[in-house]
Amino acid sequence: MNKELWHQDRVAIVTGGTAGIGLEIARTLKSRGANVAIGGRRSAEAYDHLAKEEFFVGTLDVCNSASVSHFVASVKSHYGVPNLLINSAGVSLHQAVCGHSDEDWDLVIETNLNGPFKMTRACLPDMLINRWGRIVNIASTAASTAVSTHAAYCASKAGLLGLTRAVALEGADRGVTCTAVSPTWVETEMLQNSIKKMAQQSGKTPESQQEEIAAANPQNRLVQPQEIAELVSFLCSDLSPALTMEDIQVNAGAHW
Repeated sequence: MNKELWHQDRVAIVTGGTAGIGLEIARTLKSRGANVAIGGRRSAEAYDHLAKEEFFVGTLDVCNSASVSHFVASVKSHYGVPNLLINSAGVSLHQAVCGHSDEDWDLVIETNLNGPFKMTRACLPDMLINRWGRIVNIASTAASTAVSTHAAYCASKAGLLGLTRAVALEGADRGVTCTAVSPTWVETEMLQNSIKKMAQQSGKTPESQQEEIAAANPQNRLVQPQEIAELVSFLCSDLSPALTMEDIQVNAGAHW
């Protein structure tokens, strides 16, 4: 994408930006000329290797309102007011409803749904004042198509679609868009951890379990993080002012 479509004052926050889809999005936005801030739950020193890529890196727990406020204030001091927010932080736990503890359920809902709400609440007011902003929520095909053993994940991502639509309406007349990107299985470290757990439960090898997942979509492959990052980059550009309140599914032809 041509850098001329990006103004030099673009400041992006990418939650979950220290690994997986989030890190790929952060790198892509940076390559387009944005100033990019990423955060993770560990201390900033743990991400020194990312700081060398000229990201602003800070400690961020999206489940904690005080942590969110402190992180956003730090980004403002370093780069200026954020006008791009990508809510990519997420967790997934393998539990049937009857086996779900309160702690596991709360962790997934807090991270995948309440986290994006808290980040949006912290960043949206400045976007509305400045009459320009882009918010992209990384949801999932699980928001629309359920699967057993992922009850909390499905519920959290379905809620995220509702939040996306409400925020899109709040920002519609002031130049702020809000969209959801819903991938199917994406080849990340998080997926590899899930594959190992599923293989243990099914008695299969991780390799055969991954092949089965890939074969579940007509393209017979796993979606790559860069595919998601390029779509998010487009949604954050000046080419997409009318794309808002949408759930864009990157599903390789699969239902899940």
